[in-house]
Amino acid sequence: MSANLLTAAVLGRENDQYRGTAGVSSGNRDRGFRPAFLDGETGRVFLSCHADGRPAPFHLLDGLPAELTIRDPAGRVRGAKASLRSGFVLDDRFYSREEAAQLAVAE
Repeated sequence: MSANLLTAAVLGRENDQYRGTAGVSSGNRDRGFRPAFLDGETGRVFLSCHADGRPAPFHLLDGLPAELTIRDPAGRVRGAKASLRSGFVLDDRFYSREEAAQLAVAE
């Protein structure tokens, strides 16, 4: 698996980096932000979902379309396309984690 893939470990490091700010789901949920992923190659945004399609309250790779993920033989997601970036959607606009954190500070 490529070291450039977006993985649960990468998401965990991002959460650590933005802990205590609106750059994590627990820090911005009350403002209406939804965890999402932006594909930098296509510009498409994907809301974070559980594998069964239910909205997820935090960043999960399980609900991403199959063409964006690498799965093990049992079907578990091991990583996602390196061009995906985690962030949030608010009012139909994508915000990076940094943008969400800055927006919340500016309020």
